[in-house]
Amino acid sequence: MLPVIALVGRPNVGKSTLFNQLTRSRDALVANQPGLTRDRQYGLAKLDDSAYLVIDTGGLSGDVDGIEGLMEQQVTIAIDEADHLIFLLDARDGLTAADEQIAARLRRTGKPITIAINKSESVNHDMAAVEFHALGLGDPLLIAAAHGRGLKTLIHHILAKSPIDVAAADQADIAVQTRNRVRIAVIGRPNVGKSTLVNRLLGEERVVAYDQPGTTRDSISIPFIHQDKPYTLIDTAGVRRRARIHQTIEKFSVIKALQAMNAANVVLLVLDAHQGLSEQDATLAGHVLESGRALVVVINKWDGLASDERDRLKSELARRLQFLDFAEWHFVSALHGSGVGHLMKAVDAAYQAAMVDLKTTDLTRALEQALGEHQIPLVRGRRVKLRYAHQGGKNPPLIIVHGNQTNQVPATYQRFLLNRFREVFRLRGTPLKVEFRTGHNPFQGRRNTLTERQQRKRRRLMRHVKK
Repeated sequence: MLPVIALVGRPNVGKSTLFNQLTRSRDALVANQPGLTRDRQYGLAKLDDSAYLVIDTGGLSGDVDGIEGLMEQQVTIAIDEADHLIFLLDARDGLTAADEQIAARLRRTGKPITIAINKSESVNHDMAAVEFHALGLGDPLLIAAAHGRGLKTLIHHILAKSPIDVAAADQADIAVQTRNRVRIAVIGRPNVGKSTLVNRLLGEERVVAYDQPGTTRDSISIPFIHQDKPYTLIDTAGVRRRARIHQTIEKFSVIKALQAMNAANVVLLVLDAHQGLSEQDATLAGHVLESGRALVVVINKWDGLASDERDRLKSELARRLQFLDFAEWHFVSALHGSGVGHLMKAVDAAYQAAMVDLKTTDLTRALEQALGEHQIPLVRGRRVKLRYAHQGGKNPPLIIVHGNQTNQVPATYQRFLLNRFREVFRLRGTPLKVEFRTGHNPFQGRRNTLTERQQRKRRRLMRHVKK
């Protein structure tokens, strides 16, 4: 087990900045705005030959109503999971009444606590240390998270008290396990139920789910095990139309959501059955198709629709999202759990299709059968010849077809071959790409080469005769 360190404190004291510095990442969204972090974020960090886990948490404000109350619950869970707490304070603000309340709360947990005074680069260190000493939680350590100052001293101080020390070799094993996980990104417009679906899949209230658009602001990666298989589930912020995005924070949230989609193996595209299909839903679907990620379409809030409304929505989805005919469609209720149990099976099928290994002999045989059933139309009186096919990549699968005049293959025949490959190899849940290449003529330029050789040989012979 790795040591677990939780970062706790008031809003806007620099917890996310410290988290990014320790994990050497940009996983936590950072801005000069209080209350930005709402869910707890986990990250793997290392110092010299030791590794540890860091938990970034939302700011403790003391409110217990609404979304602030849900954020407080997330912090409470992080404190319970942690082996050590870093109580982060702001040197510029000095000791506040809110800090004293948080200190009293942390003291009751019985966990080891280290006080870290952040933003200390422009204050008198001795004066700051004396002021925060009044909390009675030990000697404060002064740091500047934004500049990385004092962080090694802070972590050395904590790990020295930790009963567990993890070697770098063990850390390499952890990194391998992380890479081997299937990454699932949950994408959709705001307030379609993405966080509720994530919690339902995990079987716990892991992320804040609230009936308010924009509840999730950051992309939260959550490792979990389902039927002995490792996965990483990524809850993302809602993606709105660009014209409706006004705050800089929301722009960064959308960017991180799209980055999570590109880094995923499988995407769960969540639609709201009550709101119907919007232009933004179709745009998001197009982004998923362009990224080449395997896809499962999830129509949420399905339980509250009448029979005629369901038929109308199905017809609209089939008409406007015809380009997603390769994906499985699931009609669920994340709030009540109906239909959610089949999603992981669809995710596994989509991932296996995206990562499939296709033999050249099987691909060429399927190509020959397709050509036997339906020949390519003549181009300027000449027949386009396709010779063989092989696999050129995965996630999404890429099939490369070799022949002559392949640039003359009609678009309709290209779609025919793509559908035939998908049907023969049962590639359900993943986009498929077919690329055509014209082979090099091995006899091109051979005559000139032979003539030059003959001329050189003749010149050498003539020189020998003259001598």
